Amino acid sequence: MARLLQAPPKFHPSEWDVANKMQCASTESQKSRSERVIAESRRLLDETEKTTQKTRSDVNKKIEQRREEIKFWKQELENKLEQIVHETEVLLTFKTRLEKSLESCKEPLVIAQKCLLNRQRRAGIDLVHDEVEQELVKEAEVLQGVIALLGRTLEQTNEQISFVSPEDWIDFSNINIEKADKQRNNSLALGALIDGILSQTRNDMRKQCEMVNVAFRNKVKEVKDAKHKLETLLAMVMDETASQEKNIAALKKAIADKEGPVKVAQTRLEARNHRPNVELCYDTVQYRLISEVQEITKNMQRLKSTLAQAEKVLKGLSRRQLSLEEEIQVKENTLYIDEVLCMQMRESVYINSF
Repeated sequence: MARLLQAPPKFHPSEWDVANKMQCASTESQKSRSERVIAESRRLLDETEKTTQKTRSDVNKKIEQRREEIKFWKQELENKLEQIVHETEVLLTFKTRLEKSLESCKEPLVIAQKCLLNRQRRAGIDLVHDEVEQELVKEAEVLQGVIALLGRTLEQTNEQISFVSPEDWIDFSNINIEKADKQRNNSLALGALIDGILSQTRNDMRKQCEMVNVAFRNKVKEVKDAKHKLETLLAMVMDETASQEKNIAALKKAIADKEGPVKVAQTRLEARNHRPNVELCYDTVQYRLISEVQEITKNMQRLKSTLAQAEKVLKGLSRRQLSLEEEIQVKENTLYIDEVLCMQMRESVYINSF
């Protein structure tokens, strides 16, 4: 118990002095370290603030540059979009013009083909491969060529519209503006091409249409002139036929008129053959009677021969009249086909400008 209550050991004064000095030294050392950290921190804070300010300034500058760049390209793309919309509208207008022009070619082609078909109904010598038919064939070929050309151009236009449609603007912006410019230039070139094609095809069709119409007018005049000449010839033949019929009637009457005298002369000769004896001689009367019979008989033979020739000529005139009448009908048929069926049908043909 006594040991438990023993007092703790006491330090020597020197130890106490050392301990106090060590506390002071340790505190001073820690204080110096703290001051250095504070100084370093202040330097670092100042440095990082300057760096941050510089970086922020650089970033803000870059952001502003980028914003201006984006603003510029946005305006460029908006301009291209506006141009594309405009070019699309122009191309759609060209497409409508092409479609209308293409549609307008159908009726003239049908009419040209109908005219060719109608003219196959011409008869006889009038079924000829004349200038009208040549021009009609050429017109059909021109129209078919125009239809094919307009069809191809319409396909090309539709394809170009798909390239420059506003719906594809995002694709253009993602690719680059140069391709948008290329398609716009293509659209401008196509528009100029379409204008030229529409103008040229319109002129070609109008020119050929007029060529056909002129050929028709000339042909109708030619056929009318031919018909008039045939009618003149027919009138002449009919007059000649009437004259020949009168001539034949006169010849027949003359022959009939000679039958009485020849019978009288023959009867007289027969009667004188019964004279008695020496009275049965060839006296003057006998010779004159014989001469009369021979003369009348010869004249009757001449009249009959002339009658046969006249009747033959009359048959020839009848055949000529029939031939002329048939040929006039051929010309009337041709005129009906060309002037009534074809030319009146062609009056509805009008080559519009689109």
